Amino acid sequence: MFLFGAAAAGFGASAAPLQAQTANRLDPGGLTFRDFGTPDNGTSFTRGEQSIGGGTTQTFTRVLGIDPATQAVRLRFDSVKVELLLPMGWQASEDGERGVAYTLDKRIRLIVWRVDFAYEGVKDAEHYAATKAGSMKARRPGVQAQARKLRDGSFVIVYENVPKGPSDNSGPRTVFDWVYPNPKDPKFGLLVTLGMPTNEAGRGLQLLALITQNMRIDWQ
Repeated sequence: MFLFGAAAAGFGASAAPLQAQTANRLDPGGLTFRDFGTPDNGTSFTRGEQSIGGGTTQTFTRVLGIDPATQAVRLRFDSVKVELLLPMGWQASEDGERGVAYTLDKRIRLIVWRVDFAYEGVKDAEHYAATKAGSMKARRPGVQAQARKLRDGSFVIVYENVPKGPSDNSGPRTVFDWVYPNPKDPKFGLLVTLGMPTNEAGRGLQLLALITQNMRIDWQ
């Protein structure tokens, strides 16, 4: 079920995979974590960025295990009580309210948040998805958005033509949101935001599928 949509004219290639998702679910489409990382046996997750005065500028998230066969690393974001797999060659940190992960060049970035729908002024995940997309389009004219409800009750939103950030070297970006309501209490949920350069966004839903399908959420 589509919640809303952009006009067909000018709507980019990223929306097509959203419409074509089999049985209303995210699908890796044969891709694996190998397709999105660098085989370094997980060392990037503990190496960090050195500050000018020495030491590190990051608070690392906890590494739970490394799987050389799939070239994936299992991490736990204690701040949002989530375990997930990420490709080797990335880095991850957290700030007390969210978990953050990214490629070393920050070309692809992931944020994991907890959402209190009432605090956000909406009644549930569906209302949140529609409101968030509408707000993005209002704040940034030219951004196009489309959302679909998946069969597991989650929602996927694709934002296209998102302006690049100050640290981005490429042009416009595509952002994917996955909103998953708490099965025990639908007043709360989890939001996973994945952003990447538009010229790489054709694989964005596949990466989102890999991450969300290998995720463990502690709703306690």
